[in-house]
Amino acid sequence: MGYFIYTRKSTDNEERQVLSIESQLQELKDFAKRECLEVIDIFTESKTAKEPGREVFNTMLKRIEKENIEGILAWHPDRLARNSIDGGKIIYLIDIGKIKELKFPTYRFDNTAYGKFMLSIVFGQSKYYVDNLSENVLRGLRQKLRRGEYPSTAPLGYLNDLRTHTIVIDPEKGPLVRKAFELYASGNHTFESIGIKLKEAGLIGTRGGFPDNRAIELILKNTFYYGVFKYKGEFYEGAHPPLISKALFDKVHAVLASRNKPHNPKKDLFVFRGFIRCGECGCLVTAETKKGHYYYHCTKRKIKCSQRYIREEALAAQINEHIQRLSISDDIGELMLAELQKVSESSEASNFSIKQQLKDKIEAINEQLERLLDFYLSEKVLQEEYVAKKQKLLTEKVELREKLEDFGRKGLSRFERVRDFITTCNSASYVALKGNSPLKREFLLKTGSNFILKDRTLYLSWRSPFSFLALGQGLEDWRGRRDLNSRSSP
Repeated sequence: MGYFIYTRKSTDNEERQVLSIESQLQELKDFAKRECLEVIDIFTESKTAKEPGREVFNTMLKRIEKENIEGILAWHPDRLARNSIDGGKIIYLIDIGKIKELKFPTYRFDNTAYGKFMLSIVFGQSKYYVDNLSENVLRGLRQKLRRGEYPSTAPLGYLNDLRTHTIVIDPEKGPLVRKAFELYASGNHTFESIGIKLKEAGLIGTRGGFPDNRAIELILKNTFYYGVFKYKGEFYEGAHPPLISKALFDKVHAVLASRNKPHNPKKDLFVFRGFIRCGECGCLVTAETKKGHYYYHCTKRKIKCSQRYIREEALAAQINEHIQRLSISDDIGELMLAELQKVSESSEASNFSIKQQLKDKIEAINEQLERLLDFYLSEKVLQEEYVAKKQKLLTEKVELREKLEDFGRKGLSRFERVRDFITTCNSASYVALKGNSPLKREFLLKTGSNFILKDRTLYLSWRSPFSFLALGQGLEDWRGRRDLNSRSSP
């Protein structure tokens, strides 16, 4: 008869101070040599003992039940068990005589009633240590959540400030993530086109690669960016600075919802049908397929019309030329957005009474959240109802807070229209050169009207303010005025 050596090292943080497996093994071998104990086999394991299910430990117990051994050598009883099931197994095997001795360099065990009683206390203390540590960790986590601190790695566009233990906006990646929201909200971009732009800008994801379509989708759906985060199924108001506004997030989700609607593929067959009229008789232009090609022509329902057909490729080429007329470079777009930001900031005003009303509403929501938490803790509200109601209140609070921050900004809607104009024109080149036909149609309907096809030539009227660029008016003048203003400023 001899002894089994069992060594264990947990991967949990709370046990990092325990000796390594190598150190335990050396200590136990020296101990066996001093005590003249024969070692039959050695079992090592790197797994926590706070819950049952350790494969190596269970294998050792099965061998003990089948083989005739003297006992187990371990560094301390907590290496054998930190849960009631495994501790109970050890004591039961001692009771039936399968284990005759337990040897520890740090603890003395006697196979007596009192010795087993003390061993059960040691196992219980080990379990209490784990349970108490877990409660302390959860208590600290709940406190962090109440303070609005996100208990995980910050998403792309943010940084974990290890010095202040806060989450801050990444000065390099943050603006690029914000631009992804602005581009998609314009309705003229897809996940793929945004990914291409971000890749061209050099945006590297959290895992070291360029964001793919799935990563872009997850970014656009993440509430963290407007100040509310989700943790284990529950929403919390974040203490981190929002990267975008709730209004922009809602606009992005409106575009997502519109693109996720089921559609009839037959309606997409002739994309440019239904909004162009014949320049001779005024009838709508329809389309048909001949020999594998799409042809567009007047329906000729009113009078005899002499207009001839045009192939879709030729029509698309003209559409691309029209769209390109609205194109502005990224540099010009950024200059215009910067100028717009200055104008909007200079026009900010305040109104104390209305601001106070918004503050009162926010305070009322805070009180509702406190009462809702009290009801949940007293089990007067089911968890599903609590989570749904809390999310609704947090969303309403974020919207009110944004209104409070934006209130007094004169012409806010006008500035948003100008911003949309800039981002739309900035995407024109991509839509014309790389966009698919539905994207081109959507762009045309947004920027133009009165589409006329005559003598195989497409004419249109540009909506305001897109005529500013399409008709060759004043982009250079705008830059000139900007330079003049810069020179005349003190």
